[in-house]
Amino acid sequence: MKYKLKNVDCASCAANIESSLVKCGKFKGVSIDSTTNVLSIDTDDISELEREIKKVEPNVSLEIFNIKSTDENESGEKIKYELIRIFLVVLIFSAGMYFRTELHNTRFSWAEYLVFLSAYLISGWEVVFKAIRNLLGGKIFDEHFLMTIATAGAIVIHELPEAVAVMWFYNIGEFVEGLAVRRSRKSIKSLLEIRPDSANVMRNGKIISSSPNDIKVGETIVVKPGEKIPLDGVVIEGASYVDTYPLTGESRPRKFIEDDEIFSGTINKTGLIKVKVTKSFTESSVSKILEMVENASSNKAGTEKFITRFARYYTPAVVLIAVGIALIPPFVFSGEIFEDWLYRALVILVISCPCALVISIPLGYFGGIGGASRRGILVKGSNYLDTLTSLKTMVFDKTGTLTEGVFKVNEIHPSNGFTYSELLELAAYAEFHSNHPIAKSILESFDKPIVEELISAFEELSGRGVIAQVNGKKVLAGNDRLLHEFKVEHPVCEVEGTVVHIAVNSVYAGYIIISDRIKDEAFESIRLLRSEGVKKIKIFSGDNLSPTKSLAGKLQITDYKAELLPEHKLSELEKVIKSRNISEKVGFVGDGINDAPVIARADVGFAMGAFGSDSAIESADVVIMTDNLLKVPEAINISRRTRKIVWENIIFALLIKGLFILLGGFGLASMWEAVFADMGVAIIAILNATRVLRTK
Repeated sequence: MKYKLKNVDCASCAANIESSLVKCGKFKGVSIDSTTNVLSIDTDDISELEREIKKVEPNVSLEIFNIKSTDENESGEKIKYELIRIFLVVLIFSAGMYFRTELHNTRFSWAEYLVFLSAYLISGWEVVFKAIRNLLGGKIFDEHFLMTIATAGAIVIHELPEAVAVMWFYNIGEFVEGLAVRRSRKSIKSLLEIRPDSANVMRNGKIISSSPNDIKVGETIVVKPGEKIPLDGVVIEGASYVDTYPLTGESRPRKFIEDDEIFSGTINKTGLIKVKVTKSFTESSVSKILEMVENASSNKAGTEKFITRFARYYTPAVVLIAVGIALIPPFVFSGEIFEDWLYRALVILVISCPCALVISIPLGYFGGIGGASRRGILVKGSNYLDTLTSLKTMVFDKTGTLTEGVFKVNEIHPSNGFTYSELLELAAYAEFHSNHPIAKSILESFDKPIVEELISAFEELSGRGVIAQVNGKKVLAGNDRLLHEFKVEHPVCEVEGTVVHIAVNSVYAGYIIISDRIKDEAFESIRLLRSEGVKKIKIFSGDNLSPTKSLAGKLQITDYKAELLPEHKLSELEKVIKSRNISEKVGFVGDGINDAPVIARADVGFAMGAFGSDSAIESADVVIMTDNLLKVPEAINISRRTRKIVWENIIFALLIKGLFILLGGFGLASMWEAVFADMGVAIIAILNATRVLRTK
């Protein structure tokens, strides 16, 4: 179940809630996306869940998460409020500096405190209130407590401008963070626009508007120009150009005509079409995509989990260092002034806030997933985005993945007295009940009505072919292995291309060569994969050895396996996984039902999504919403770009904070520099994280 956490102030607060819910041991599957404040959890006891959350953050409330719901109005009002507060503090701060310089040694010096404290409370009252509330609840080491202690100490030692500046910069940091998060959310929310709100369904001769949820499989819907396709189906009347960009990331509209399969979430551009519904709304393409988007944020990368754990130990460690700096030198060494060392400790407290890491890391992954989705690549979690960076071996299915999967009869070679027309007719009748693309190509080439009564039996043998009883004759149609299995004598075994051998009552009748075109982008995709550091590229195919070998040669792939049943593909992949280095990951790209087990077993499974099988999409970690193979290396490129930006933030934040902790400890950094080291680094890291949205 998913819940929206309301009134969560920062990424650190979200991390604290997640940690507390995990530690209490009462719930399963706990995960909070700190960029969206969405809680994923497996529990039926909502009251207990709310009680546990209130222990950590009393002001936080729950509401059922709706991915399409927005709080744009609330966000707009909050932006206005924050801007007014920031500029108001600037004006009061300027007045405070005047009083500090002009009236400092007069009887009006109290005005300095009055003005600066007013600015301090306007900018920091929320921080102070939360610090006190958390302290009473037993929660000490968070940014609110650290900043309150640091700024209160600055006020005590008469460093009023620094105290106000810390809170003011904190406000700016929170403001920029909010803008960055909203920008990242928009990249995901743009997907939500593909969800249709209504559909025009034909019932009793009339067209009525209905919710897509209420429309059943088999009903006919009417889609006008400019409307979204509400459900998956087949065009039964009309033709139109359809914008598939929301679903696939492809900018050029595609033409759909009668008998074409069409997908929900795309937009009808030119003509009126009638569509026969083939899937209910919950099983439609748009629903599956939105479900993937909802679940993606709950699968966290190892880097995200590490930073959350790191922050829990880092902050207390820095506090202990600050306490040591404040107390040890003045009490151990003579001549040292307590106030000087206290100031140094306060500087370190300001520096120690882990905001830059806690928000920028998940924001980077969130942006990576969002940027990929806009390119028609759905990554089901930041953990898979991380794994993509380590892909060194890529295995491809052949038919429908490297090739178009559109077969056509190219040559007919009859034998033993059979004619061309007889051989094609026997093949068409034998393959009539098969859904394999090769069978469909034979039926299209035959192009005559099939008398179904003549087919009295049919059996499909996976990876080999079919057996049918046609007009009292036992007809075999399949590959060379099928002929050997039934001991049919035949003059030729190795044939260039995809071949279907035909035998009638154990007598060889000849063979038919089927052509399947290599995808245009396959060559460039293989080249780009190698340039992305993929060392080994393999082909696992259920097709015959000859066409597989031919394809591998054209693509300059030396490692290939042919005539593999689904279980054989899986066992071959197991061998590849066991033989590789533990740090090097293996990917598999496929599209068919028989590829689903292999896709699921690979370290990263790719499904050629929009036009692939449902089972392949369900099993995959990355769904390519088109059949464009160039999206595979592009996904790897996005993942590496994301990882690079994430590690830039980690290294930058830790180096700067470490440097300023040293400078603060030696008295070489003031609180002004500490403010930069804290919120300045946070702002830079957050802005850097949003760069991943600008994927090439």
